[in-house]
Amino acid sequence: MRVMSGKTVTATLLLLSFLLLGVLYCYQNYRVSVSFELNDSRQTDSLRYQQPSILIGRTDVVTVTPWLAPVVWDGTFDPVLLDGLYRPRNISVAVTVFAVGKYIRFLEAFLLTAEQHFFVGFNVHVYIFTDRPNEVPRVHMAPGRQVTVRSVPSSRRWQEISARRMELIQTLIEELRNHKDYIFCLDVDSRFHGRWGTESLGGLVGVIHPGYYRDQRTKFPYERRPESRAYLAPEDGDFYYCGGAFGGRLQEVHLMAKTCRQDFEADARGGIEAAWQEESHLNRYMWIHKPTKVLSPEYLWQDFKSREPEIRLVRFSGVAKNYAEIRPNT
Repeated sequence: MRVMSGKTVTATLLLLSFLLLGVLYCYQNYRVSVSFELNDSRQTDSLRYQQPSILIGRTDVVTVTPWLAPVVWDGTFDPVLLDGLYRPRNISVAVTVFAVGKYIRFLEAFLLTAEQHFFVGFNVHVYIFTDRPNEVPRVHMAPGRQVTVRSVPSSRRWQEISARRMELIQTLIEELRNHKDYIFCLDVDSRFHGRWGTESLGGLVGVIHPGYYRDQRTKFPYERRPESRAYLAPEDGDFYYCGGAFGGRLQEVHLMAKTCRQDFEADARGGIEAAWQEESHLNRYMWIHKPTKVLSPEYLWQDFKSREPEIRLVRFSGVAKNYAEIRPNT
């Protein structure tokens, strides 16, 4: 009969110990998994919604990008189901809006329509950046919703106002970490006309510009000068995204804002300003770092445009205005 040496016994005991730890780890994970599934089932027991189908749906538009990000159109989601899934999580959404100079005149309509259509029933905190804090209108907010006003300096060039947005968004997110879940950055000279809610949530969310979504990318107003950090070659790019509406998880938007700010400042040191300021840098960023969700032009239409057949409804739209009158250096 062979007798095991002391080293062999030690090795065997170590092996058995590792096996036992592995079994305990798997068992604990199984318990956590089962508990999670039970909790989810309790949350969704009361949800009643139409049966989904993979055979019936929109056929007039593309609903998924080549990198498999959803493209959100009317008719591609169930609002009852989505709200029911997100509401138990008690999510909070931050919103930034810049009302500088004469743009303050658009703020009241923005806030009033947001109360009617933007994440209704959820926690929303609107951060208003303005050089006219005394002119901010008082709008009644529903429970769980609030407004914070932050003063910013005036500017003689609207391009400077536009360019500083990424810096201010970056700074705000650094303050909000661990307090908010999502953030959306929206243009003040716009109004809500329909639901904008949980269907728009994602890691990094881009909105397709209503002026160019039918064009070839060679016609997109990307920054075309190679010396700019925002440069995109004629054969590059996916969609043309709006600078007036974007968002996502705080950490994702923070990284984008920080990168765009750094690239903008690098351009400034080189004596160059991208064609459309932060929008040009945003488009460069979203070409390299693909959005995890893309919102159709329903989410930022233009009031002066007639509605195309695929636009069943307009959820958010830029108002018609005289740029020469409201912009300081136009």
